Amino acid sequence: MCVTPATDNPPKRGTPSDELARRLRMPLERLRLRTGAGLAFAGRVLPGTADHIELFAFDGDVVGPLRGANLYPGHGLGGRVIGRRRAAAVHDYVRSPLITHTYDEIIRAENLRAMVAAPIIVGRKHIGVLYAARRNPHDQLGVSLDAVADEARGVEQQLAVADVLATLRTDDEERDLAAWRAQIQDSHARLRALADTTSDAALRDQMLDIADGLAHDSPFDEPSVHLTAREQDVLGLLAAGLPNATIADRLGIGVYTVKDHVKRLLVKLDASTRFEAVVNARRVRLIP
Repeated sequence: MCVTPATDNPPKRGTPSDELARRLRMPLERLRLRTGAGLAFAGRVLPGTADHIELFAFDGDVVGPLRGANLYPGHGLGGRVIGRRRAAAVHDYVRSPLITHTYDEIIRAENLRAMVAAPIIVGRKHIGVLYAARRNPHDQLGVSLDAVADEARGVEQQLAVADVLATLRTDDEERDLAAWRAQIQDSHARLRALADTTSDAALRDQMLDIADGLAHDSPFDEPSVHLTAREQDVLGLLAAGLPNATIADRLGIGVYTVKDHVKRLLVKLDASTRFEAVVNARRVRLIP
């Protein structure tokens, strides 16, 4: 095992790993809940290496040895899914004949047994690996395997959209947008803090309404595309990379109803694919 040394230097903003970290918090939380796993975690492919993976993002209790572990290409479950470029599962990690056992020591220390993993690939390039692990052997991992693959695809889509949007804005536009966001965030925080100091319930509600309005305001022109409330719901879940069945479950509607909403979104957003619809929606500020 190779462990990345600790450092007091913060990661550089805007690096691929920094962008990946921002996109992982909710997928890891959802993955742990969807699979019933004791721990969901992720590794990032270290730049300038032949697919070395550093484990760096976690949802659930971590004993210690797993955090910061640097995994070699082709070894363990992470090396297997990157090599095969698809999700894989082991019912009992320390007994599985499908993987090398280079990392059994830290896996045993974390008391992890059943595990699923999926690669995160953007533009044919390995970005990272998403994992969910149980602390007991488990034979039925089909649902968990689907879940980790779904969440990995969602992260891939968000990273790909971010790459496309980065090419659409100039440096000046990026600075203006960052300045506007900082101003809005500051005003939002001050309003909410001020609302907590008043005993007038009506006034407090008004201040919170204004704060909520700031969260949805924009320095740009009004969107040229107008969506129904339900279309906006579906679009938001599309942007998270969720499949139709999951969107239907989240919204309490049928899968075919979701498909109808997606078709209308494609027309309204002048898109031929779900990915293009999300890109176009972000371009006109329908979603953040």
